[in-house]
Formats: sequence, structure tokens, C-alpha cells
Amino acid sequence: MDESPGVPETPVVPKPVRHGWRTRTKVIIVLVLLSPFLLFALYSYSTLHVDYSSGDRSGILQKFSNKGWVCKTWEGELAMTTVPGVAPTLWQFSVRNGDVAEKVRAAIGQRVALHYTEHRGVPTDCFGMTDYYVDSVSVMK
Repeated sequence: MDESPGVPETPVVPKPVRHGWRTRTKVIIVLVLLSPFLLFALYSYSTLHVDYSSGDRSGILQKFSNKGWVCKTWEGELAMTTVPGVAPTLWQFSVRNGDVAEKVRAAIGQRVALHYTEHRGVPTDCFGMTDYYVDSVSVMK
């Protein structure tokens, strides 16, 4: 027992962990690689949730189908006539909601009023092949 009285033991202090340039470089590389995906997701979200315009269209519901190779979307066609005997103007639209799609499907061949919102710049056709998204339908008598 060779302890000298009066000399206290010095505690062992761990060295602080230093994040060197390698760690910072890895973080920067990850941020650079992820930023295009984050920007694309933000852009897609904003184009789908901010509408350019909204309104109503009426006419005879002429066609409604589920289209697409990979992304199946509901697409329809409304024949709008101003004067009998004149060729109708065809207006194409998309439906994203399944419940609305069933209501539109039940109204084929009838005169309807469709409420829509227009979303310009949607980056892919997986949300709809047109810029016009119908969110409600009412059959006119």
C-alpha cells in the first residue's frame, strides 16, 4: 500500500467528441442528395392543395372511365351545348375521390352540374390526366 497521503487522485476526464470535417461532409452530401426529393414532394403537395380556379360546369355526362397503365385514374367527358343543333363543346375532367367517382358513374347519360377545381402544374398523371378535378356532382332535372 503505497499511497501517499495528501495527494488526491485526478479524475479521468473523457475527451470531447469532435465532429471532424468528414462528418460534416457526410451531412452535406446527404442533404444535397435528399433536397431534390424534398423539393419535388413540396412542389407536388402545393400543386395538389392550392387551386388555381374553381367553378361549375353543366352538360350531359358523356363518358367516364378508369384509365392508365400504372396509375389508374378516373377520367370523364362532359358535352356542353349552348344551342340545340350546334355541336357540343367537350370538356374533359378527372376525379380523385372514389365516392365522387361512383356518383359520377351513376349519372352517365344524364344532365349534370359538376363542381371542379383547377390545379395547374401537377407533375405527374398519377393524380389525373387533366388539370380539372371534379369534387361534387348533382343531377339536374
